[in-house]
Amino acid sequence: MSNKITVLDKGYVRLIEPMGSDLSVVNAARVSFDKESGRIDDRDKRLIQFLAREGHTSPFRHAFASFEIYAPLMVARQWFKYIVGSDHAMDGWNESSRRYITEEPTFYVPGKEEWRSAPENSKQGSGKPVDPLIGNMLMNEMENHIRKGEALYNFAIEQGICAEQARLFLPAYSLYVRWRWTASLQSICHFLNERLASDAQNEITQYAKGVYELVEPHFPESVKALVKQHE
Repeated sequence: MSNKITVLDKGYVRLIEPMGSDLSVVNAARVSFDKESGRIDDRDKRLIQFLAREGHTSPFRHAFASFEIYAPLMVARQWFKYIVGSDHAMDGWNESSRRYITEEPTFYVPGKEEWRSAPENSKQGSGKPVDPLIGNMLMNEMENHIRKGEALYNFAIEQGICAEQARLFLPAYSLYVRWRWTASLQSICHFLNERLASDAQNEITQYAKGVYELVEPHFPESVKALVKQHE
């Protein structure tokens, strides 16, 4: 099984290291009674289901997984909300910075059939795809915008401007960034429930599907118990 899944046009999710297993969850729960399992059996599976159903989530914080993600900034900033907005996350997040690096910028440009209309009854989210003629026009305009931003960025660098200021010329939200995310199994499953939901933004949902596909084989019973949105 591959540990890397391609997402969008140039992005990916890569599983660096799973830490622990369903057995880690079971034994974290059983320590209350000074018990320990050597392998997962049907009784342990029922225990995992019970823990998830009754909201006894601390045992799920004894298993972790570490990922590398390459995604547009708009996806990264949505994702980061799960780090700063949770008191149980136990997450680590380290991101590449254009204060220090000047690698070739990479941008996400939706194809002509990927542009979506504004929703009719909500202030956020998106509606149906727009006419491909409009999508093609927007795609071309965005590519022109990116080329101009890159040219100004390179010009600033050539003039001796520091990278942390030159980056101001780059179109930010479509710019790909790379980061490493290490999280407890509870935090990962919380993220999956939120971003596999039907009202989640399409782009981050595609990344969530990648995370699910990579993490589920390592923690099958726990993911089945905790993640409710995956079809």
